[in-house]
Amino acid sequence: MKRLLMIMSLGALYSTTSCSSKPEEKEEQIKLLTTSPLATDTTITKEYVAQIHAYQHIELRALEKGYLQKIFVDEGQTVTKGQPMFQITPLVYQADLQKSQAEANYVDIEYKNTKSLADSNIVSKNELALSKAKLNKARADVSLAQTHLQFTSIKAPFNGIMDHFQGRLGSVVNEGDLLTTLSDNSKMWVYFNVPEAEYLAYKEQAKADNVVNVKLLMANNEVFKYPGVVKTIEADFNNETGNIAFRATFPNPNGLLRNGETGSVLMTVPLKHVLLIPQKATFEILEKRYVYVVDAKNIVHQREINVASEMPDLYVIKDGLTSNDKILLEGLRKVKDGDKISYTYEAPKKVFPGLKVYSE
Repeated sequence: MKRLLMIMSLGALYSTTSCSSKPEEKEEQIKLLTTSPLATDTTITKEYVAQIHAYQHIELRALEKGYLQKIFVDEGQTVTKGQPMFQITPLVYQADLQKSQAEANYVDIEYKNTKSLADSNIVSKNELALSKAKLNKARADVSLAQTHLQFTSIKAPFNGIMDHFQGRLGSVVNEGDLLTTLSDNSKMWVYFNVPEAEYLAYKEQAKADNVVNVKLLMANNEVFKYPGVVKTIEADFNNETGNIAFRATFPNPNGLLRNGETGSVLMTVPLKHVLLIPQKATFEILEKRYVYVVDAKNIVHQREINVASEMPDLYVIKDGLTSNDKILLEGLRKVKDGDKISYTYEAPKKVFPGLKVYSE
């Protein structure tokens, strides 16, 4: 009898313990945090690969044939407008000038004699006109010889920085040979390509702001001190890439930027009526991005999304979600597709200000 009572008591105790454990498990179930995509207008900073060119960048070439007799400057030197740079042997051209001047003097004397005879009606007016034409030709030959002589002295056409020499002192140069290049780096032209959709957004922004400022990210990942202004857009789109070329002008008072550098233009692009979601609400599988969407029965479903743009801690959604969807914000590694969960919901305007991407 005692043994029977003991067995019954143990059974009742087990039954009581078993019943009480189920509610405790429900109480210990973790509630996950959910939110919704935020529908809003915003701006993003787009980065475009850019080529940097000097405002003026020209080739200096020999205009006459001869020996490179003098070099007055050095590679990398800053020169001013009108400063002598190269001297090509002028002796032949000096001789040509002297010859032309002598011929012009001789023809001038002939003309004066003919004019005196014409005034006395000894020679005809046609002969005087012919003599005048010879004099004009002789004077033109003098001017041409003077020009050739001037071409032997090459001077800086504007303030700029010298590049390396293509010819050395004493070398023979022919007409048209490259001597060096000269760059005016006081301001820089930065070229970058913009897709068609972003071009349209830029045009709307330009109408509103009149001037669109951009920044330059240099090769060392530092932002150039002075902002630039987009002033020029090419006429046509590239049919192969769907892009159009922009040109921004940057002041360069300290001469930090040089012709031929590379960098990236940072341009603020407005976005209208877009959906934003936290980056940490997404996960990636085989280069595709997904979120967990919670349905009306509290069941999570894996859904693929397409990202249009990336912002700090946020994604701009191209498609895959609506503003009414509830997405799982935390605990993504604790659930799988088809799980039923318990969750708390926070409005996106409350969630977004405190966002920071982190690994769970």
